[in-house]
Amino acid sequence: MSIKLVAIDIDGTLLNSDRKITPRVKNALQSANAKGISIVLCTGRPLPGVQDQLKELNLFGENDYVITYNGALVQATKSKEIISQHTLSYDDFLEIELMSRKVGSHLHTIDDTTIYTANRDISNFTVHEAFLVNMPLKYRTVEEMTPDLNIIKMMMIDEPSILDQAIDKIPESFKEKFTTVKSTEFYYEILNRNASKGIALKELAKHLGIAQEETMAIGDNENDLSMIDYAGIGVAMGNATDSVKLAADVHTTSHDEDGVANVIEKYVLG
Repeated sequence: MSIKLVAIDIDGTLLNSDRKITPRVKNALQSANAKGISIVLCTGRPLPGVQDQLKELNLFGENDYVITYNGALVQATKSKEIISQHTLSYDDFLEIELMSRKVGSHLHTIDDTTIYTANRDISNFTVHEAFLVNMPLKYRTVEEMTPDLNIIKMMMIDEPSILDQAIDKIPESFKEKFTTVKSTEFYYEILNRNASKGIALKELAKHLGIAQEETMAIGDNENDLSMIDYAGIGVAMGNATDSVKLAADVHTTSHDEDGVANVIEKYVLG
């Protein structure tokens, strides 16, 4: 059965080490899109952080969609129609914020417009995230965070050794209550239990009337595992983690070797 939808992670997958889309990758994706195949960027980034890539690939058509916040939000790129959204409650915020202090990790909170931190010593990884995804960063005490905020995800962020020690201290009951995923060595993301890239891909495929076996997912890191598991063809980049490579049906070359183009050309355009 032919592929009708391709979900593609951004960092470490679509973008090379210079954070650019190579000409060959761009050409392969635009060729697939011209054939009516849905090219869906599927990322841990918030929506403002994917605008440049959507524009470069010209993915603002009537039938173009994007998956952001590690699957917490699925929406049409042109009309902004929300297909699915799984957010965190104010009580969730309080519980996660308290846990971050207990285990000794910096934390920030993201809604649909802003990154918030209650850490007076603002983590350089929080500053990096705000720059990377083009979102404003605001200091807010816990008391200043209000129940009306549309919190989409929260992130424990720290030096890898500190973050790993913090994660080890988190009780299993907490990890079972939320979707928790390590997206880089210094990011540990916490979302609504019903939010993941795999669930989002399933929800979007259902919305579009596309069968599971007609989907492909390409990724490199732990937060890509759920969509690689779901997809008819799960693809691991050459630079992927061992766990992603183990879960994938197909391996391609790295993000610095046109890995996305190689697999698109072989399985979608070939």
